[in-house]
Amino acid sequence: MDTLFGEALPFGTLALLLMALAVAFGFEFVNGFHDTANAVATVIYTKSLRPWTAVVWSGICNFCGVFFGGIAVAMGIVYLLPVELLISKSTGAGLSMALALLLGAIIWNLGTWYFGLPASSSHTLIGAIVGVGLANSMLPGHRLGDGVNWGKVSETGLSLLISPLIGFALAAILVLLSKNLIPDKRLYEKPDEHNPPPLWIRAILVLTCTGVSFAHGSNDGQKGIGLVMLILTGIVPASFALDMSANPQRIDAARQALMRIEGAAVKLASPEALRLAAASARGMLDGRATLGDIPRDQRKDLRANIIKLDAAVKNALKAEPAAFSAAEADALKKDAALLKTLTDFAPLWVKIAIALSLGIGTMVGWKRIVITIGEKIGKDHLTYGQGASAELVAMSSIGMASYLGLPVSTTHVLSSGVAGTMVAKGSGLQLATVIKIASAWVLTLPAAILLSGGLFLLFTWLFL
Repeated sequence: MDTLFGEALPFGTLALLLMALAVAFGFEFVNGFHDTANAVATVIYTKSLRPWTAVVWSGICNFCGVFFGGIAVAMGIVYLLPVELLISKSTGAGLSMALALLLGAIIWNLGTWYFGLPASSSHTLIGAIVGVGLANSMLPGHRLGDGVNWGKVSETGLSLLISPLIGFALAAILVLLSKNLIPDKRLYEKPDEHNPPPLWIRAILVLTCTGVSFAHGSNDGQKGIGLVMLILTGIVPASFALDMSANPQRIDAARQALMRIEGAAVKLASPEALRLAAASARGMLDGRATLGDIPRDQRKDLRANIIKLDAAVKNALKAEPAAFSAAEADALKKDAALLKTLTDFAPLWVKIAIALSLGIGTMVGWKRIVITIGEKIGKDHLTYGQGASAELVAMSSIGMASYLGLPVSTTHVLSSGVAGTMVAKGSGLQLATVIKIASAWVLTLPAAILLSGGLFLLFTWLFL
C-alpha cells in the first residue's frame, strides 16, 4: 500500500484516502451502469447482439476507451474548480471537496437510474463541481461566486447544451439521407422479433455500439481519472502533486520555459504577477535533477506556483494582448503548457482502476434505461436504420469532443439522436417520456449544485 501511494501514511490519513477513493470508483461504477444504454440499446432492440453479449462487449470497450483516451477531459474537469481549492494545503479542504462532489453526483445518478431516466452523468458532475465552488465562496472571507472558474464552466456548459441539439439534427438528417441512398426496406421496418438483422446491417450496428462504448470510456472515464487525481493531490500531495516520473530532460525543459516566461514578463505594463510566479517556480527547480529532489513539503507549493503561473499567463494575454506579437503569444502559451505537464498527469494504476470501475459498472443494472431508449422515446419500435444513425452520430461527436478535451453528455447525445430519428421517420415522440427526460436535463444542474454544495458545507464543518 505504501508503494502504491508513494509514502507511509498515518492510519487516519490512509483510512480517509481509501474512503475517498472508494467513493470515486463508486461514482465511475454507477456511471457505467447508468450510461450503458447509450451504447447497447440499439444492438439489443434490433437483435444484433444478445443483451449480455452486448453489455459485456460494451464494458470491454469502455475499459479500452478509458485506458487509451488520454487525460485532456480529466484536466478540463479538474480546472472547473476554484484555484484556491486546487492549491489548498489543507487535507480537510481537499477531502471535503472530493467527497461532496462525488456523493452529490452519485445520489442524483442513482435517483435518475431508479426511475429509468437517461440523465447525464457529465451534467451531474459539472453541477456538483459548481456547487462545491459556490459553497466554498460562501465561507467566511469570501464573496459569493468568487473563485469559480466561470469561463471554463461556460465553455463546458455550452458543449453540454449544444451537443444534444447536434445529436438530434444530425441523426435526423442521416436517416433522411439513408432513405434516399440505401433502398433496402429492411432498414426502416420494425426488426424481426425472432431473427437477427441481415449480416451487413448487423455489422454496422455492432461497429457503432463498439464506437460509442469506446468514446464513452474516453470521455466519461477521463472524468473519473480527474476526480481521483483531485483526491490524491489533496490528501497525499508529496507523492501526487507533481509527476514524479519526469526525467532530467523534462525538468531542464521546464526550467528553460520558466526563464523565457520571466523574460517575456518585462513587456507587460504590470509584470509583477507573471514574473514573480515564474521566478518562484524556477527557484524550486534550480539545482534539481528530478522532482524527487524537491523536499516533500515543498512539492505542493511548486504545483500551486505552476497553476498560478498558468492563470497569470492567460490573464496577461487577455489583459494586454498588444504586448506580444502573435508568435510571442503562441510561444508563451506553449511554455505554460509545457510546465503543466508536470502537474497534469495520471499514474497507470489510476487509469486501470477507473477503467475497471467503468467497465464492470457497464455490465450491471443496464435494463431500466435501455427500455427507455429503445421503447419509450418514439411511438414506434426502433428500426435498424434509426439505431445505426443515432449511434453513428453519438460515436463521432463524442469522439471529437474527447479529442478537443470537452466533457459532453453521452446520454443526451444518444437519446436526442434517437428522438431525431423518430421525428425524421415520422413516427412521432412519446410526449410523457420526452417531458421526463427534459425535466431530468433541466433539474440535473440545480439538483447537483444543491446536493454537493450542502455536502461540502457539512464536510467542511466536520473536517476543518
